[in-house]
Amino acid sequence: MSVIVTDRGFGQDDWTGAFTTLDEGGTAPGLDLASDTDPAALSQVPEGTELVRIAFPASSDGRGFTLARLLRLRGYRGRLRAAGHVIADQYAMARRSGFDEVEIDDDLAARQPEDQWRFRADWQAHDYQSRLRG
Repeated sequence: MSVIVTDRGFGQDDWTGAFTTLDEGGTAPGLDLASDTDPAALSQVPEGTELVRIAFPASSDGRGFTLARLLRLRGYRGRLRAAGHVIADQYAMARRSGFDEVEIDDDLAARQPEDQWRFRADWQAHDYQSRLRG
């Protein structure tokens, strides 16, 4: 089972569509990307993809943040989900990178309860770069 984290807190996964990969041709409404996906391959994301789920195999692996940012810069407007070993301290970075939501397992949700994630849900208010530019 998994928990979906958004700015509102914990929720159930409402995604009912199938997932595919770029290697499989990407014909499902959902697309799974590995953290080691070549950024050049992002141009192969099929038009009309509704949800892209990027894997985070370890909390120390930040390549998914780069992939998310590049997808958004290329114009992807669908749902973008970080899945795996993302910790509460990384939630603000995930949102700034372009993720809409984070998928974590029940064990992580028990170790890092909802209040820890919601504490970071005001990610826009604590953007030091905006304060520096202002």
